[in-house]
Amino acid sequence: MSIYSEECLKVFLRDQGQLFDEPVAETPEEAEAFLEDCMAAVVDSIDEVREYFEEEGVDVDGLGPDELEEASEVFRLPDGKYLIVEG
Repeated sequence: MSIYSEECLKVFLRDQGQLFDEPVAETPEEAEAFLEDCMAAVVDSIDEVREYFEEEGVDVDGLGPDELEEASEVFRLPDGKYLIVEG
């Protein structure tokens, strides 16, 4: 079973242009393979997005929740979770 829900894959397919100049996937299967290859993370809250970036060594001091949500690597999912894809 995939860690990426059907809705997560749909959001990534729809919004991948916010991170990439050209599409990296055209089908849910391609999206899932791509996300697995780049070890994309799904987290439960914007606080966990902050923690993820801090663990990766990204300076997020001074960024508010709205600014974190606007990061090109962050995809807000309909269920309130976040997909983080490092491009």
